Amino acid sequence: MVKVRFQFRIQNSEFRIFPLPSNNYLYRPFGMLQLKIHHDLLECGTDEAGRGCLAGPVTAAAVLLPDDFSHPWLTDSKQLSEKKRLELKAIIEAEALSFAVTHVLMDEIDSINILNASILAMQRSIEKLSPKPEFIAVDGNRFKPFLEIPFETVVKGDGKFLHIAAASILAKTERDAYMKKIDAEFPAYGWQQNKGYPTKTHREAIKKFGPTPYHRMSFRLLPAQLALDLK
Repeated sequence: MVKVRFQFRIQNSEFRIFPLPSNNYLYRPFGMLQLKIHHDLLECGTDEAGRGCLAGPVTAAAVLLPDDFSHPWLTDSKQLSEKKRLELKAIIEAEALSFAVTHVLMDEIDSINILNASILAMQRSIEKLSPKPEFIAVDGNRFKPFLEIPFETVVKGDGKFLHIAAASILAKTERDAYMKKIDAEFPAYGWQQNKGYPTKTHREAIKKFGPTPYHRMSFRLLPAQLALDLK
């Protein structure tokens, strides 16, 4: 008896049934993320957090997951509650073959720009992995060749592949912890809540108290109508 698996999709406004290849052992039920891009390679996922913030580091993670890994909650970290992210963090760290997280701090962001800093954070995390990955799956659409490892960028990859989603969880939770720690040093800026993003409360504090050593001075900290005189 031959078993044929099917996937249900909406195409051209019609509900259709598509057979799945018999060798697609990475198949997941509808709505669940795929494990990785290449099932025959040791493939890591990588993602960053904090790229659009006014303060704090940009943080990236890289993760190698075992081929039998799955979890029904695991998806883009931005879609999850803080409680679920922290629960998933513990699961990922316990079950991953290897993982690493890297902060690139404000001075380096200001020196090389946020795009290069984001890529650098991902590359530094990948370099810490052991064993060395044979392929890199990158969230987003920009990356640079690294250690002669082939790679593929995936727009919204943290909502498509488990290893990228796992990296997004680790990057987000580690960066949140960093921002909560420095919030104790500068509580007026609301980093416990806004994590350094350009909220109204954050910008009002910048206008009132000025920037801190944790602010990215290459960013526009305030809109033009609220600009600071830093001379």
